[in-house]
Parts: sequence; C-alpha cells; structure tokens
Amino acid sequence: MNMMMRHALPMLEIDVLKTFVAIAETGNFTTAAEAVYRTPSAVSMQIKKLEELLGCALFLRDARSVSLTPKGEILLGFARRMLALNNEAVTRFLMPDMHGVVRLGAPEDLGERILPDVLKRFGETFPNVTVDVTIGQSNVMRKRVEERRMDIVIYNSFPSETLRDGEILMEERLVWAGTRCGTAHLREPLPVSMWEDGCVWRADAVDKLNKAGRAHRVAFLSAHTTGQKAAILADLAIAPLPRYLVQGDLVELGPADGLPDLGTYNIGIQMIDDASAPVLAVAEHVRAACVALV
Repeated sequence: MNMMMRHALPMLEIDVLKTFVAIAETGNFTTAAEAVYRTPSAVSMQIKKLEELLGCALFLRDARSVSLTPKGEILLGFARRMLALNNEAVTRFLMPDMHGVVRLGAPEDLGERILPDVLKRFGETFPNVTVDVTIGQSNVMRKRVEERRMDIVIYNSFPSETLRDGEILMEERLVWAGTRCGTAHLREPLPVSMWEDGCVWRADAVDKLNKAGRAHRVAFLSAHTTGQKAAILADLAIAPLPRYLVQGDLVELGPADGLPDLGTYNIGIQMIDDASAPVLAVAEHVRAACVALV
C-alpha cells in the first residue's frame, strides 16, 4: 500500500491560504503582510511551511516582487475556492439573515478605481448577497436613489454643490491631461475631449476655461474613460481627468501650460432611506476602500 495512503493527508490551514492569496494578488510579501495583519517575517514563515508541506516552490522571488510558479498557479485556484467556501459556511451560521440584492451605482472612473476591491471583499464576506452594478453619471445615479430605483450610489461632486443627502468620503484633485510631448494644449482654439452633457467635470471645466478667456472647442465626445484616454493619447485633445488616472504616457497640465486650475472634487455615497443591512454593509466596504486610497 502506498505510504501516503496509510496516513491522513495533511490539512491546509485557512489562515495560511489567505496569506498565500494575498501575496499572489499583491506580488509583494510586505504589502500582503499588511493586508493580513501579520509581520513580513511571519508571512515568510507561513509560506515556507506551506511549501514544505506541499513539497514544491510556490513563488519565484526577485529583489522587487514575487510571482507564482506553475504549481503556485494551480494552488491559487484551489485556495480561492476554499476561502470562498469557508466564508459561505461561516456566513450561513453567523449571519443567516444577510441575503438579498443590493442595487449599486457608480460613475465609470470610480467603477474602475473602487468597485473591484469593494465587490471582491464584499463577495468574500457576504456570499449570499448579490450586488447588481450600474455604471452611469453621478447626477443620474443620485436621482435613482431618490426614486428608490437604486439602493446606494458612489458619486462625484464639487465642494460648491449643495447636496440634500449624501456622505462625503474623500477629496480628489482634477487636472488637465495631455499626452507626453503632445501639442494639443498649444492649439487655438483649445481642442478639448469631454463627457456627455450632465457630467459635473464637463460643466466645471468649460466654466473655468470661459473665465480664463481661453477659446476652446469640443474635439471629442465620449461617455467612457477609455474614449477620453484614446483622444488624449492620439494628441487630438486634452481632457479633465482625476489625477490618479494620469499615468503612463499621460501627463498633467496646468497653469504653467496656460490652462486654468481645476481644483478638487469630492467622492461620496448616498443611500435610500431605511437602508437594509446588506446595503449598510456595502456602504461600509465602500468607506473602507476609500480610506485605503487616502
């Protein structure tokens, strides 16, 4: 009889798998250690013991980052399934009433920046709750909450706006974005890429250009961030974007380039009255995601 069959197979520990997944997703032991609230040395020891248990290397390490080996990639699939099953089982006993559907809305930029982390972590914690996401303009999403057609919305607004409801979570800077070594910002009239009517950034940017006396024209119109970036990278136009989106071949432009300062805007959430427990739970995950960004 095979020696392995004579003895019980070793058990994989959930805490160790959680650490393993954190390293795989962040590509960094130190960052993963912060995510699982352990010291880097403790995380390294966990992975060392896991590799000894399975008899194979799980990560390829270099001076800057780590990556999965082929065996590590296989384990990652199993680990995610085991963690999800563990969360589902625990939730069934500790929070049996936490189920249902939450209708969540967000503008595209926040959908790209915040939602992946929010949805991932919420799904792990509350597997019996379904989150239906709608991407659209902030003012449209807020109106849907007021009409009870949506349960919670993440929105953009300017400090000067007076909102009847809502909770401000953080402040971001809005800047003009152009392509590296581009000339679009030097042309007259200034070619600008804009969102559709109703976008708070569009109205504010146009107002500030008018006050600065800078002649401009809408050279590109798109409701999507990818479209905005395409126009900028082609040097067809410049566009107002959140500073965090200005990366790679995009560069920040401002007063030194003859453009008005766009200032800051707020990111907030708004919920329906008498929000249910699942809606409140989503709100908490959004707040946590914003805190992590500050």
